[in-house]
Amino acid sequence: MKEKVKRQKRIIRMTVNGQPCELEVGGRGYNVDPSHTLSYTLRETLGLTGTKIGCDKGACGACTVLADGEPVLSCMMLTIECDGKNITTIEGLEDRASGKLDPLQQAFIDHTAFQCGFCTPGILMASKALLDKIPHPTEDQIKAALSGHFCRCISHYHVLRAVKQVAGKGEQPHE
Repeated sequence: MKEKVKRQKRIIRMTVNGQPCELEVGGRGYNVDPSHTLSYTLRETLGLTGTKIGCDKGACGACTVLADGEPVLSCMMLTIECDGKNITTIEGLEDRASGKLDPLQQAFIDHTAFQCGFCTPGILMASKALLDKIPHPTEDQIKAALSGHFCRCISHYHVLRAVKQVAGKGEQPHE
């Protein structure tokens, strides 16, 4: 006699931008397929479209988010690997209580450190991770932290100036 096997639900529990999130893993009709990347889940399941998918191969840095404070390429990380993790996306940088932009976001605006803005969320997230670890990085440390980010629109000098301003090592933008 064949025994009926009861399948146990697989739940991924993570915190996204300070909010607890539970996603059921399975095939069709479930929140998350086991093959879904974190970038796909953030954008398509959770509606957090600030995370951009550029190359979808881990080469451009546009999809960078923070996982437990570390910058990760969300197109290269499976959602099922995020169980128990704290994920921060570009939407999570704003102060939730006041609605004010993170000082880094404001510095990017002040220094015109973006043009089309497609790669900006990834660059901001990598910069945030650096400043959280090293509040006053050298220019070489900033360049190293952003070395995997590619942008065709801007001068990376604007980005360096914005990060240096927040680190207290740069000049204020020119009016």
